[in-house]
Amino acid sequence: MPRRNLNIIMLAAFLSLICYHRAARTRYAAVFADAVNQIQDSYVEPVDQRTLFNAAMDGMMSELDPYSSYIDPETLAQFNADIDQEFGGIGVEVSLDPDTERLTIVNPLPDTPAFDAGAMAGDQIMAVDGESTEGWPLADAVGVIRGPPGTEVIITVARDGEDAPLDLNITRAKIEIESVLGDTRNSDGSWNFHLEEDPGIGYIRIASFGKNTAVELREILIRLQRENVRGLIFDVRRNPGGLLDVAVEICDMFIDEGVLVSTRGRGGVEEDPPYTASKHGTVVRKHLPIAVLVDQWSASASEIFAACLQDYERAVVVGERTWGKGTVQNITNLEGGRSALKLTVATYWRPSEKNIHRLSEDREDENGDWGVRPNNGLEVKLDEEQSKTLYETQRDRAIVPKGDQPHELDGARPDPVLLKALEVVKKMGR
Repeated sequence: MPRRNLNIIMLAAFLSLICYHRAARTRYAAVFADAVNQIQDSYVEPVDQRTLFNAAMDGMMSELDPYSSYIDPETLAQFNADIDQEFGGIGVEVSLDPDTERLTIVNPLPDTPAFDAGAMAGDQIMAVDGESTEGWPLADAVGVIRGPPGTEVIITVARDGEDAPLDLNITRAKIEIESVLGDTRNSDGSWNFHLEEDPGIGYIRIASFGKNTAVELREILIRLQRENVRGLIFDVRRNPGGLLDVAVEICDMFIDEGVLVSTRGRGGVEEDPPYTASKHGTVVRKHLPIAVLVDQWSASASEIFAACLQDYERAVVVGERTWGKGTVQNITNLEGGRSALKLTVATYWRPSEKNIHRLSEDREDENGDWGVRPNNGLEVKLDEEQSKTLYETQRDRAIVPKGDQPHELDGARPDPVLLKALEVVKKMGR
């Protein structure tokens, strides 16, 4: 047989083998398509094909773990905005007033279109582009207010002291989401990173680990040390996490050398080299006292940060045991970037080689190694009412003072976790 014919036969056999294995891997695709057709042809009510597809994807991902998910086209934009720390909008923090059930501006962010247009904390949003907001869910309202930069929106607000509603004509712009917050706002809208109870102590609240967080934090740490702070308090309570690389970069600001965190893939195999510290990345002075505040909602990247500083005895951890999310998710685009899969691909481990992740059987187990525990004697638990008060206090302290008036705050701070940390940091600095 001529060699040319033999090569053709071998190539055909190879391609047939590939097609066979691919068909075996996707043998349920035909069943799924058949089910969709049956529903569309016979179900008592018309059903959109996209709705069926999204439901199928959600169901499939729910069989994996709580952190893997399908991100549909409508949700993907918000997901990317949270990670990228920017979106098109007017620059207001909003909530539903529990008394009036009206959409209310909690705080207009400094240097944003809403701030420049005169929006004020406490303004109730009565209408958007002439459409009443009565009965609007918060998520729907936010979706309508946001939009492409350069487009206009009219916000009608009711304000205490005004006889009639006010129309604010606002041009949307690119809004950067703040992830590094201080104790209170200054009159110009900037954050004050010195603790009110003791201005010699720096206070930094990290709300999330987004793409700009490390850059923002580095600048603040350099400035605070130039101002000769005697200690630092980091607050990662209610921090759901974010980007692994950003958490690693931030840990590197405190540690000169050694493993910061390691990851293990399928079967517990350490597939990649661990993330290690480098001396040129260090920013914080070696003996500066540090406390990290955590609670049961501190998760993922915030746990990496707290665990790393605790393992190297670079900081004490104060508060409650953390959530226990020690898994790494990769984002894979689908449909040419219109939707995506968030898929768990690895677990991460502390420098001490302890696992952070809480397995399903660990949920009621207080003795396992999952999560990050406070240092001995530094556990401070808050009940539901205290947690609510803390949230409201942090919100109030984020409001920009009017004019040149100093920030007016009511009474002593109801935050036993912060006050405990302040006590410890001051003792460490003696």
